[in-house]
Amino acid sequence: MTEHPPTAHLFSGATVDHYAAVVTAALGALTDRVRVVRRPRSGAPQEDLADLVDGVDLDAPLGDTFSALKETSRLYLEHAVWFHEPGYVAHLNCPVAIPALAADLLASAVNTSVDTYDQSTTATLMERRLVAWAAGRAGLGPRADGVFTSGGTQSNLHALLLARDEALAALPGGALPEGARLRVLATDQAHFSVLKAARLLGLGGDAVVTVPTDGRHRMDPAALRRTVAAVRAAGDVVMAVSTTAGTTDLGRIDPLAAVADVCAATGTWLHVDAAYGGGLLVSRRHRHLLDGIERADSVTVDFHKTFFQPVASSALLVRDGATLRHGTHHADYLNPRGERAPNQVDRSLQTTRRFDALKLWVTLRAMGADAVGEAFDACLDLAGQVHAELAADPDFEVHSAPVLSTVLFRYRPGGPAGPLGPADADRLVAGIRERLFDEGEAVVARTVVDGRPWLKFTLLNPATTREHVRAVLDLVREAGDDLLAGARAREEVLA
Repeated sequence: MTEHPPTAHLFSGATVDHYAAVVTAALGALTDRVRVVRRPRSGAPQEDLADLVDGVDLDAPLGDTFSALKETSRLYLEHAVWFHEPGYVAHLNCPVAIPALAADLLASAVNTSVDTYDQSTTATLMERRLVAWAAGRAGLGPRADGVFTSGGTQSNLHALLLARDEALAALPGGALPEGARLRVLATDQAHFSVLKAARLLGLGGDAVVTVPTDGRHRMDPAALRRTVAAVRAAGDVVMAVSTTAGTTDLGRIDPLAAVADVCAATGTWLHVDAAYGGGLLVSRRHRHLLDGIERADSVTVDFHKTFFQPVASSALLVRDGATLRHGTHHADYLNPRGERAPNQVDRSLQTTRRFDALKLWVTLRAMGADAVGEAFDACLDLAGQVHAELAADPDFEVHSAPVLSTVLFRYRPGGPAGPLGPADADRLVAGIRERLFDEGEAVVARTVVDGRPWLKFTLLNPATTREHVRAVLDLVREAGDDLLAGARAREEVLA
């Protein structure tokens, strides 16, 4: 008789009773914490948290899962940053739709890998259906295809890899003329992953050529036309134009239809990074903001942003599924040539890949696409209301009106005509943000636009109200006043 190792009970399926007890204990630890969370973070100093983590001896196991869960609750759950709390208004992080949370448990428990059909069966088919559904929402046409990825950075890298190889394939002999280089055209508002992708693809960071923007920080189609002509006149090849549907700092959407006209006229690959704005695909009131996306050659959508899915859940969609061949490698043990099964590894940059599509599938089946769109619409509505209130408040300076759910502002008592000069207002931005983060009651972001620092609200919680945001603004005002009072006191001492 074969003896099981003493830890066999720690693996799924060993005993159903133990399996259920551990999963129930984990759920209990989670729900116990969610019941008492009233702020986005604990406020514990980084030094204390480092001591807490470093105090764990990883070579001295606790002996049972229940003790490990208690320790994990103390280390992780008590000090996590909770995106569902209304005081969290910082980055492009969303609260999780509960159906997606349930699906994530199933995906983790079964541990499906969707690289090949013989490891996944219906999971592969379900992902294929979701890719077709998303491509249909984008209007990419009957030859569209795609694959789920780990996030917008990978989706953008994959898109530019396809664009690079398509551009090379179109050249005589499949190679660049001597001295010529491949170029990617994007604005200074594009996500940093475009620059990173150029480096990873061996093109060099300077392969990304900046296209001027209009007065709303969007790609200027006329300037794009001139930039394409200038690149070609220099003997280089434009391999792609990378546009953005939802910039990180301002939530701007490039004029997709007008840019598509330029790309069509010049035979250039059009990529749309809709990692942020992709939620508009299911919006009944704001879908028109993506007009022109249907003409893209590739599209990035992050479901773990504006579809309210747990990380990670992103997808690359392409107009012509045949272009995905540029990332395909056949291995005899995995996906040999001629195999009839629908292998996802043929489409993906990854091999082993978890069933992240299940989260979106269960969300759509439980809530429906319209409900997801309405949740995103609520975030857009709130951003407009918050911007209007800030614009009417003499103690705040606010940037331009939002398109999506991002609002940029600065605390400046008395406004531009008040006693606080621009340089002093600049210095307040970092101090206010750090004060709020240290105290833990609210988490806001900061960025730099047009050479000036700004505080940033990214409103991606459908349950957040104007009252919640006003409470955060009260904290901003209080922190700003304290910092100003401290500065005045120091000046008096020095005087």
